[in-house]
Amino acid sequence: MTETLNDAVDAGDDDAADREAVERDRAEMREFIKGLSADDIKSGNWFTKLCAHAMSSYTDKVDWRYFQERYEGVPADAVVDQRIKMAARYAALEGGLSAGAYSAAVVATLGSLGGASPATVPAAVATLMVDVAFITRLQLRLAYDISVLYRVPLDLSDPDDLWKLIRVAFTIKSGEVVREGVVKAVPVVVRPLIKRFYSGAVLSAAKGLPFVGKFLLQRNVIKIGIPVVGVPLAVVLNRYTTLLAGRHAQAVFRNEARVIEVAEGLSERSRHPRLMLWVAWLVITADRKIADDEALLMRHLVRLVRERHQVVEERLARLVDIDHAEVWAQLDAEPGDLSDLLDAADRVATVTGDANARRKAVLAELRDRCSRA
Repeated sequence: MTETLNDAVDAGDDDAADREAVERDRAEMREFIKGLSADDIKSGNWFTKLCAHAMSSYTDKVDWRYFQERYEGVPADAVVDQRIKMAARYAALEGGLSAGAYSAAVVATLGSLGGASPATVPAAVATLMVDVAFITRLQLRLAYDISVLYRVPLDLSDPDDLWKLIRVAFTIKSGEVVREGVVKAVPVVVRPLIKRFYSGAVLSAAKGLPFVGKFLLQRNVIKIGIPVVGVPLAVVLNRYTTLLAGRHAQAVFRNEARVIEVAEGLSERSRHPRLMLWVAWLVITADRKIADDEALLMRHLVRLVRERHQVVEERLARLVDIDHAEVWAQLDAEPGDLSDLLDAADRVATVTGDANARRKAVLAELRDRCSRA
């Protein structure tokens, strides 16, 4: 989100101020679009350039301290909720402005930028791209803000973290999930058309940012390229996709914050940090299935044990198959109170829900050995 949106969240609802803020951001996007070539638009490379344009200086300015100054003492959930609602409001306003302007130009001529007609209607292409770039930047920054508010670290100079932000911002997990959600939100008359544009697992095999750019462009053509319903459809879709993106980002980053919180608690309370890593991995791998949250928990546990206890367990890092007998031998050789290890195991076993039978068996064995120590 832009600085104007940050200010709007602070100030509360004001129709005139909201419209003015949206117009300023649209003007900024028009300047950005002027720097693009036709090849940038058709190839999807506009998205690569927009990512750099939207996030480079923004991430330097917007961090946890930035939000602390504005919302000191306010729970993250409350701030996130307000930012999502305001972003959706801005998206709807912008959708009406873009669709109205486009309809006045050449409403019946645009099919897709992959076709022939866009080359002959640069005004329509420019209007379309302002809308696409505006919504894309809005949703990228919204997702980033949410990650910051939940204190989930993202380093956008790291390709993995950048791709993670993109996946979260545009709900890239299952193309079908996104498609079905969007279809239910729009008028019945255009649902078949939208299903055609969203057919298949849209982004499951995406290999690079230009591919994402092509998809986002195709998705946005729908809402302003249909005569009569163009304006209301643009308003509904802009608002709905931004709400969807915000709620998805909230669910992902809030859950990751929860897992990090568990890891921090375990690391802080542990009297046996090295052995805790072995016990945690023993519990996680008990059923030979590793959930995403469990892998995430293990990654943060390793990081926190290294940072807080200066413990790096190289043998565990090189491990392929864990030997239960080896872990039990380490436990048996450790003197003193081992209750912290049992507490850690219980917490790890339930990070994704109730423990299953195999994990319960490991916990029972662990409880028995800890009681003998």
